[in-house]
Amino acid sequence: MYNFEYQNPVKIIFGKGEISKVGANIPKGSKILLTYGGGSIFKNGVYDQVKASIKDFEVIEFGGIEPNPHYETLMKAVDMVKKENITFLLSVGGGSVIDGTKFIAAAACFKHGDPWNILAKRAPVDDAILHGAVLTLPATGSEMNSGAVVTRIETKEKLSFMSPKVMPLFSILDPEVIFSLPEKQVANGIVDAFVHVIEQYLTFPVDSPIQDRFAESILKTLIEEGPKVLANRTDYNAAANFMWSATMALNGLIGAGVPQDWATHMIGHELTAYHGIDHARTLAIVLPGVMHIKREQKKDKILQLGERVWGVLDGTDDERINETILKTTKFFESVGIPTKLPDYSVTSETIDTICTRFKNRGYKVGEKANIGPNEIRLILEDRL
Repeated sequence: MYNFEYQNPVKIIFGKGEISKVGANIPKGSKILLTYGGGSIFKNGVYDQVKASIKDFEVIEFGGIEPNPHYETLMKAVDMVKKENITFLLSVGGGSVIDGTKFIAAAACFKHGDPWNILAKRAPVDDAILHGAVLTLPATGSEMNSGAVVTRIETKEKLSFMSPKVMPLFSILDPEVIFSLPEKQVANGIVDAFVHVIEQYLTFPVDSPIQDRFAESILKTLIEEGPKVLANRTDYNAAANFMWSATMALNGLIGAGVPQDWATHMIGHELTAYHGIDHARTLAIVLPGVMHIKREQKKDKILQLGERVWGVLDGTDDERINETILKTTKFFESVGIPTKLPDYSVTSETIDTICTRFKNRGYKVGEKANIGPNEIRLILEDRL
């Protein structure tokens, strides 16, 4: 196991009815910018619960943050923060709203030119406005980590940044918000959380049994509980287990002291940027290709995944790897997520475009930084 430092200061407030505690966890005297997305919080009662809890604060609202939040939209919120002297941000939504709010928090305090540099040039985040979150869609884990992903429509770029300065002060997780979610969003959340775990697990062994078994437990819980949520949205216990799995999948714990991949995400971001495909669905497309093309590099961990998670025990190593990839793909498809590029009307022309972009960037991805344009072409061609 590698050396590591791990600290997670996010206060998690978990359970039914806990949205009522929002106001009690915001510093007194704060002037709040309340951020949200397309308006589902008005239909499911979350907005009313939040507003009741923060009735003693001065609140300004900023809605319309998109899935895959747009830089152009977020900069309007940054202007509002500065104009209104906002001192606290409260995001109410899924990962996109929380990610977008993290960027607003950092960009509003950025003093080194264009805030896009936080994403494009990895400019340091020296300070950020405090913020908290009310999670309405389990998927990204953004409620308990330091990362965010933002899309710039003008240049068709989807980039990420990380900074401890933007970790939420608190996050409220009420599983009952899942009751009103459409099937597509639940399915996306299951796959998103699953692949988050895989990116930190499916690399190469470094004698880290605690992290491995934590990761495997999350994967198995998603496999068991995800379909229950899809079958019965009001199954509170299944909803709670699913929600906590998605948070634990990307709060840094299972990634401490182990190599991490993230190639699937980096390639998938391009599919979203060019075609607007839901983030989780790009992961379901790309991951089987990564597993296949990098089967030798990832051999030990794919075999371990097959044995411990999918129960694949028989056959040669190659046969077991093939079966593990197949079972993973079939799981995605079983929750309603297609896994091939033609399912999304993506052609080989897009593969050319993505490979050219990676070539122009001049860096490679993956746990060994050996996935470049040539490997990306093979991965994506495998998904045609």
